[in-house]
Amino acid sequence: MDMSLFEQWESNIRGYCRAYPTVFTRASGVRQYDEAGKEYIDFFAGAGVLNFGHNDPAMKQAIIDYISNDGVAHSLDMYTTAKRDFMQRFIDTILKPRNMDYRLQFMGPTGTNAVEAALKLARRVTGRRTVIACSHGFHGMTLGALACTANDYFRKAAGVPLDNVLRIPFEDSPGGGVAMVDELRCAFADSSSGLEPIAAVIVEPIQAEGGVHVASPEFLHALQRLAHEQGALFILDDIQAGCGRTGSYFSFDDMGLDPDIINLAKGLGGFGTPIAMNLNKPEHDQHWQPGEHTGTFRGQDISFIAGAEAMRYFTDDTLMSDVRRKGADMRQQLESIAVQHGKGLSVRGRGMMQALDVVDGAVAKSIARTCFDHGLLIGPCGTGGRVLKLIPPLIISDEDLKKGLDIFTAAVAAAL
Repeated sequence: MDMSLFEQWESNIRGYCRAYPTVFTRASGVRQYDEAGKEYIDFFAGAGVLNFGHNDPAMKQAIIDYISNDGVAHSLDMYTTAKRDFMQRFIDTILKPRNMDYRLQFMGPTGTNAVEAALKLARRVTGRRTVIACSHGFHGMTLGALACTANDYFRKAAGVPLDNVLRIPFEDSPGGGVAMVDELRCAFADSSSGLEPIAAVIVEPIQAEGGVHVASPEFLHALQRLAHEQGALFILDDIQAGCGRTGSYFSFDDMGLDPDIINLAKGLGGFGTPIAMNLNKPEHDQHWQPGEHTGTFRGQDISFIAGAEAMRYFTDDTLMSDVRRKGADMRQQLESIAVQHGKGLSVRGRGMMQALDVVDGAVAKSIARTCFDHGLLIGPCGTGGRVLKLIPPLIISDEDLKKGLDIFTAAVAAAL
């Protein structure tokens, strides 16, 4: 298989292709196929973009029909029928049943754009600069979002100081937890602590790229209380764990939280085309001036068409109930692996985002490569790449889920 053109001409920055050294040609459902005809079960799903699999038939047909009728493909922030239909379905399907009142802001095509806009709005609302972010957090690669991202490998590439962030340990990190947040609240109340008032607290309910660390409702409530007592905004980054991945639309559903801004992207469109959106509380959103934060590709109408179609998965609990059931099956098998092999292995996750921490990044890389060789796509994450994250499309059949898990189980056994 000829990969020489990519290796000669494409930037050295390329990453995933090094873990998956083949040339893919097509994809359908939970499978990708390369030029040699080999098939791969996809437990990576575009890093969480493809919650509904590759080329979902209903989404594909809706896009084809829209393009065939000369629908507007690019609209900046002008009004279009595609945008109106997406917004209406999202409001009716997601917001109204939860009694949520937010303004929908489309700022650009990726999750890092959503985080940048949220940080800018929080600083505008409060007139402050400092943002609290957590260890192991991942919020994007542009400078503002990167300042909130904890991974040293990514941060070193910035080439400039990444300031205005106060880093605290995540709940399961050394020194982390509700007691730590309470102590921090006391420090803020002390005029001699040297701490400046904050603009926002930003946190992922589930740290996906950081190693699938799951926050408890108690920890999230403690952070929300800290933010609101400070007159700061509470921002939930649900970019990878949201849009149904955990068995409910938001990963923080039923926790009684009241975030000021919610970041969404990845699975929001459902088809793989780019889209990102912030949900802003109305009282904060009014601080924006027209055109004050823009993005050339914030009017992604093909993504609006696909995203509107994706809402059909959430009109009842059929898919989400299935996700919870399959997530439990995934966890059971991973826990069985951890018990069998010992060696400090541990399991983390919720719903159909489950992960096995194998402690050693080299071992994780070996397992991922063995999976690839046997037709399964997975991706390491976390500190040193030591965590193997499994995020198959939510629509995967029980048969394909079992087949993928069996390949993974065998790969772990071979490595350990």
